[in-house]
Amino acid sequence: MARPKTLSDSEVLVAAHRLMHEAGPEALTFDSLAKACGLSPATLVQRFKTKAGLKRATLMQAWDKLDEKTASLAGHLPKTPDGAIAMLVALSGSYGGIEAYAEGLMVLREDFRDPALRARGAAWKEALSAALDERFAGVAGAPRDIGLLLATHWQGSLLWWGFDPGEEIGAYVGKALKRFVESLLREC
Repeated sequence: MARPKTLSDSEVLVAAHRLMHEAGPEALTFDSLAKACGLSPATLVQRFKTKAGLKRATLMQAWDKLDEKTASLAGHLPKTPDGAIAMLVALSGSYGGIEAYAEGLMVLREDFRDPALRARGAAWKEALSAALDERFAGVAGAPRDIGLLLATHWQGSLLWWGFDPGEEIGAYVGKALKRFVESLLREC
């Protein structure tokens, strides 16, 4: 098969992200990516300079996509508590099954190791929390910072699902979040 003459950086980074999820972050090398996307290792080195630069660019693009998905959901889901739950259930669908989720945790480790990637995660937390807060505006008894509380419970429910993934992730998360919101609003 002939090598493609060109692929955009975005297309290359999609292949790099897929490789990281399938084989783990350490499997991302210029050689492995060259085999996955069809460009030469030298071309990839010219574009991304170092393995660390390649990894950072890959994960920055993943953060960009998550930001876009979050904004899209915030733009069209209702500004109600059910809309908040629907947003988090939709974001949970990105994780896939247990194997994909487990590999995703290995990739997330890379975000924690890099200050620029940690900053992207912190910015997403703020954007997600604000979008969730909007869905509780005017809801009697909603505690201050309910968006962050809900996002935190969501992340915990994903971890607990990972230990016992007998139910589809969206169904599990949806039930857990509904119970949490009902409990919060009942207590206030």
